[in-house]
Amino acid sequence: MIAQHAGLPVVAGVDGSERALQAVRWAAREADRRTVALRLMTVCGWMTDQHPEGPGLSPEYREKLLTVARGHLGTAVTAAREVAPGIEVAQEVRAGFPAPVLTEESTRTQLLVLSDRGQGGFTGLLLGSVAVAVVAHASCPVVVVRASMSAGLVPDTGPVVVGVDGSPTSEAALAFAFDTAARRRAPLLVVHTWQDLMLDPKVAPLLDWDARAATERRVLAERLAGWSEKYPDVEVRRLVTRDRPARALREQSVDAQLVVVGSRGRGGFAGLLLGSVSQTLLHHSHCPVAVVRPAETEGAATGPV
Repeated sequence: MIAQHAGLPVVAGVDGSERALQAVRWAAREADRRTVALRLMTVCGWMTDQHPEGPGLSPEYREKLLTVARGHLGTAVTAAREVAPGIEVAQEVRAGFPAPVLTEESTRTQLLVLSDRGQGGFTGLLLGSVAVAVVAHASCPVVVVRASMSAGLVPDTGPVVVGVDGSPTSEAALAFAFDTAARRRAPLLVVHTWQDLMLDPKVAPLLDWDARAATERRVLAERLAGWSEKYPDVEVRRLVTRDRPARALREQSVDAQLVVVGSRGRGGFAGLLLGSVSQTLLHHSHCPVAVVRPAETEGAATGPV
């Protein structure tokens, strides 16, 4: 676990939607694995375009909003305790705009969990708005729970998948992924993609692709050595492939229970910013996605200690 976040709760956003309840259930199981409390939070937008008077709302209307918000939280508490009966569950109604409130809250939690769509107090919680804003600026790892469109279920089997390119952000993601796989007793699939920008079809056949692939496999093995020693019980699988990182990770997400990526990268993950690989997975992954920023693991950039 990331040392500076040890003992802090897992926080899940609540808005009354079924998708948010799926995120709550995922967060409850994760809090149970981490042996920490779960805090459920809903955000009431007192100051919105629909209600420009903000705090000047009538007491009756304000109380109605609070009643609805508390009802959503009550339903969420029940959902959390159904899947993790023994965990401590706290609930809180906050006033303000969801993105800044949740971003600020991320400084006091070890993991923030959101659904991929929202309504009610989280009006507009769509990828590209609140979720992306929180993922981009949160101080802790953020998991966006994407439900299976076919079954409406969140996967809890299969490997944890992580994308690695050797950058500080991918090292942070690797640290989170190893810890998560260990807690879930799941295999860890490490995906390392590489591309050659040499597009001239006359030159490409002259390149030794097998030698390049062998080099990339050695690079990945060196990066994993310390982590495998720290987590000897985690079964590590490796996939080194000449492919685009977003496409490779999305393909592996079909059978995964979680995909972990850094917020930005380099090399094979060139341009890994929200809006590229991370955002592609947030939109199209077949399982929940965890986005980890390098500042979240001060020791992770240099590997395990």
